[in-house]
Amino acid sequence: MPHTVDSRYAWMRLMVTLALMTIGSGGMYIVSVVLPSVQAEFGVARADASLPYTAMMIGFGVGGILMGRLADRFGVMVPVLIGAVGLGTGFLAAGSASNIWWFSVAHGVLIGLLGCSATFAPLVADTSLWFERRRGIAVAVCASGNYLAGAIWPPITQHFIEAVGWRHTYFGIGAFCAISLPLLALMMRPRPPRPVVAPVASGAPVVLARPFGFSMGQAQALLCVAGVACCVAMSMPQVHIVAYCGDLGYGAARGAEMLSLMLACGIVSRLVSGVICDRIGGLRTLLLGSVLQGVALLLFIPFDGLVSLYVISALFGLFQGGIVPSYAIIVREHFPPAEAGARVGTVLMFTLLGMAMGGWMSGKVFDLTGSYDAAFLNGVAWNALNLGIALMLWRRVRRRQAAGVTN
Repeated sequence: MPHTVDSRYAWMRLMVTLALMTIGSGGMYIVSVVLPSVQAEFGVARADASLPYTAMMIGFGVGGILMGRLADRFGVMVPVLIGAVGLGTGFLAAGSASNIWWFSVAHGVLIGLLGCSATFAPLVADTSLWFERRRGIAVAVCASGNYLAGAIWPPITQHFIEAVGWRHTYFGIGAFCAISLPLLALMMRPRPPRPVVAPVASGAPVVLARPFGFSMGQAQALLCVAGVACCVAMSMPQVHIVAYCGDLGYGAARGAEMLSLMLACGIVSRLVSGVICDRIGGLRTLLLGSVLQGVALLLFIPFDGLVSLYVISALFGLFQGGIVPSYAIIVREHFPPAEAGARVGTVLMFTLLGMAMGGWMSGKVFDLTGSYDAAFLNGVAWNALNLGIALMLWRRVRRRQAAGVTN
């Protein structure tokens, strides 16, 4: 008997998806924790030490499109198995790197392009196809695995760096990914049920969908630009909080704790945003998250005390956690379901490119100014661009609804 949407199997599958994303997304946070150690060992500037993160996020984003297409055609199990190989070999190669350039290549090609990408966009798109009534909360639970990884991996990584060094830590993480991910992937073999499409009456006009009143390509492009903008802003605290705390004299361990706290609060934010999304829709959830993220970024500038940074890190996590999952809901609300994997993968690719660009950009601004204040202001400016696009799309939807246009 085939499995159906909103079934008990769908919820069981969601729990497996959560575990896969928690393990597979670790790479994007582990590299932030090792940044000070890598910078010290290779003797490079802060911007150069940020390149592995940038390379990994570019690979992560580009790989999302490839893995999304593979999932649309063959099912999500195939890209997850590829991801297991990419992460296992990637951490091994990075741990063996002799300079920052090979370390960056291992992160970009193996950990990012072939590894992390397989356990993010394809899983989000797959989850959106298994739920109708509770799609918002289901996608939020799935996407929270990305932040659960951020809450779990930084303190574990920091502990083992102090105990055995960053190279042996990378070897151990690679072995764990290579063993655990294939076992979980085998539980994802069933394909999503096909959506039921009502027949069109004979002679009735066929109306082509125009999301927000734009063509498909224009609407997709606007979401992609919004994704870049929000994540350039988002990357500033997530990538540099460990280094920032070290510069302030609080130590890398305090920064790792703040990153973990930030992303743990992001889990709460994603779950709450999922409930909100089921009530108000993906676009208004994006708008709300963009406003709150901008507020949190502004708070980092005047307050740099230890207690203040813990509080603001928690607020940042609570405010911005629902932004990225809202794009998957927007795609499902305004684009054809059969294209979910590729379109969600494309939008999420641009969010990850924004994280990549923002991580490097913040390091470069620091090298030029000797301070992170200008980097925080740069993030605020990019956040304003995201807010402007979200507000424009929301107004267009309201006008079209008022005019009785449904597509």
